[in-house]
Amino acid sequence: MGDVEISVTVNGETQTDVVEPRLLLVEYLRELRRLTGTKIGCDTSSCGACSVLVDGEAVKSCTMLAVQADGASVTTIEGLAASEEYHPVQQAFHEHHALQCGYCTAGMVMATVSLLDAIPNPSESQVRKGLEGNLCRCTGYHNIVAAVLAAAGQQ
Repeated sequence: MGDVEISVTVNGETQTDVVEPRLLLVEYLRELRRLTGTKIGCDTSSCGACSVLVDGEAVKSCTMLAVQADGASVTTIEGLAASEEYHPVQQAFHEHHALQCGYCTAGMVMATVSLLDAIPNPSESQVRKGLEGNLCRCTGYHNIVAAVLAAAGQQ
């Protein structure tokens, strides 16, 4: 099977590229689009470091092929804030010290945005369940949950 032309709106800008059919979305974003905020953490879809929004839904981009995003709108951490100011979720993560090494942070933020779009005012239990597909190896999750609860309703 030969290369395929795809058209993907990435962070509000339509991009047309020719890609191998087996290219993962995370590789497309990092290598072709040079958006390195999306991390490759485990290659098994266990950690969530590669989470991005595809048509508004959190997706682990290591489990999706770039060709599957053809015609879709993809938002990465680089495209989350509309200006020089942080997105409300990013601000809450900053204010509540919801990161340590930062490797999981982009994926955690993107999953939080999707969670709060679905459940604008979640309980602590809903936050913990909503983020269970995103792993952080550095924290005990307390500050992450606090940040999500603080961001609730600010979007």
